[in-house]
Amino acid sequence: MGYLPRWLVLLIDTAIVICSAALVYLMFWSMGLQSFDSAFIGYVAPTYLLFNILFFWLFRTYSGIIRHSSFIDAIKLGFATFSTLVVLVVINYTVLLALGNKIFMNTGLLINFVISFATLFVYRILVKQIFERYLSERTKEDLLRALIYGSDENAIAVANALLAERPKRFKIVGFVDKHAENRAKRILNLPIISLRKRVPVLMRSVDAEILILADKSLTKDEKLTIVDECLEFNYKVYTVPLISDWEDQRNIAKKIKTFQIQDLLERQPIVLDNQLISNQLNDKVVLVTGAAGSIGSEIVRQIIAFQPQLILMIDQAETPLHNLSLEIFNLDLDINVLPLISDICKRDAMQHIFEKYQPSVVFHAAAYKHVPLMEQNPAQAVFVNVLGTKNIADLSLIYNVESFVMISTDKAVNPSSVMGASKRIAEKYIQSLHHKYQMAGVNNITKFITTRFGNVLGSNGSVVPLFTEQIAKGGPITITHPEIIRYFMTIPEACQLVLEASAMGNGGEVYIFDMGKPVKIIDLAYKMIRLAGYTPDAEIKIKIVGLRPGEKLYEELLNNTAKTLPTHHEKIMIAQELIDDFEDLTAAVDDLIAEANNYSVDEIVVKMKEIVPEFISMNSQFVHLDKVIRLKSV
Repeated sequence: MGYLPRWLVLLIDTAIVICSAALVYLMFWSMGLQSFDSAFIGYVAPTYLLFNILFFWLFRTYSGIIRHSSFIDAIKLGFATFSTLVVLVVINYTVLLALGNKIFMNTGLLINFVISFATLFVYRILVKQIFERYLSERTKEDLLRALIYGSDENAIAVANALLAERPKRFKIVGFVDKHAENRAKRILNLPIISLRKRVPVLMRSVDAEILILADKSLTKDEKLTIVDECLEFNYKVYTVPLISDWEDQRNIAKKIKTFQIQDLLERQPIVLDNQLISNQLNDKVVLVTGAAGSIGSEIVRQIIAFQPQLILMIDQAETPLHNLSLEIFNLDLDINVLPLISDICKRDAMQHIFEKYQPSVVFHAAAYKHVPLMEQNPAQAVFVNVLGTKNIADLSLIYNVESFVMISTDKAVNPSSVMGASKRIAEKYIQSLHHKYQMAGVNNITKFITTRFGNVLGSNGSVVPLFTEQIAKGGPITITHPEIIRYFMTIPEACQLVLEASAMGNGGEVYIFDMGKPVKIIDLAYKMIRLAGYTPDAEIKIKIVGLRPGEKLYEELLNNTAKTLPTHHEKIMIAQELIDDFEDLTAAVDDLIAEANNYSVDEIVVKMKEIVPEFISMNSQFVHLDKVIRLKSV
């Protein structure tokens, strides 16, 4: 149903004030009184109408949509009718002083103001109620019965937004007050329910289907407890961010979303030293390898905020790089961004880029990271993760890059896979490279920094997108082992810590991040199934498929011989690793690359195990090589 045109709303409002005036006149006439002096009858009606219409126009009372009337519309009507009252009273006393006789009876003007305002406001409320109750786009049976957890201003803002939402999704049945202070009161004519029992019991008592978490005072632990209780009884949980005073109801309603698995890992916001990061990036040429990947693209997005002179985005994945370029260009920011299709394994191509653009900061996020795939293709792991890193690191030194930041992984610690070992070799190379020049007393060399963290939620190839896809297809969810655990953090959090570590580093450090508590993958699967509204092992099956080649039951952030040092940032620590002799390591790496060029699989892995003695293959075709190496050492 369409909205009334504004001229028609103004006409209805004018008719209402005319009827109000007529009613006041009849009231006074029935008591033998006159609400205005009949001698001025030719001026009374035009003056009264003129000022009412004038103030309706000034305060734009006709511009609001009647069926969506709000407190603001009531204020506008109040100002408009009160302004008319004030002007008529002023005219009244002006005429009294000039002619010695008043036009209006002041009591009549006051009563007319009250009746006019009340009628205009009640008319809008009636229309709003009729539309909400009888003419809405969905019937009550179609709406999800929702209970809002919270009774503060944040919860009220959410409730108002949902009541005004079109088309409606929810029928709000009440509010939950965890402090049990307002149980005899109502909000928006809805009951406030005290939290004297578990949340699922309260939901069952009011026949609610979903819970909306809108209490801004909830701690992470309280939130997780509520979610677990609701999921246990197959109740859906929705969440909404904190509401700003300036947000309108439509924006609030759009932000209300189902509780996601990422919300279960919600942590305290990371406090960054923006000035330190800005000093490193502002007005600089920044190069990001692997820019089209999940980590690289998020680093690019975050770098933009620090106003670099130019961002060079290097990747060989054409379509993802094109999509990232479009995303950034659509932001319409005054930032120079240049997408470059290139391969970090090709030194000549990389040298051309370094020579032409002279980057000051390099973020090296390009890598092959899929463990089972690299077990089948060890030569490619060496080319990209070892040779590619060596190329970018060497060129950074040659072209006087200020800082080189490598994105590593917890799989490089006590590696059990080709991928993890290749990343550890890359770590060793850049550490020993920095150490060589540092020991030689060379000043102003490139600061080589490594950042090491675990699994990133939502990144390409992580379990969360895989589980989401499997749930959407009706299952089953595949898990390699019931006891497998992993550390997780979100992509933005990981990239924020990368920027912070890169700014604080002096060179040669391996930074490790606080990954929080480890998560059991099977528990993650159960929660994702319940969050999707299904029952585990009934509607969605969980299938154990066995450990993949090179996969561990758990990952580590430190090897057996390493220690950690704290930094000024509580979530970032420095791993003290043993540093190899650069000349010996370079010779070993060159031999490894030569073997990779020969595609001699076993020889490649043997060389990797010689460079990284703690590399012990697990559940892999290369397990037998560990026995060969042990026999050689004997």
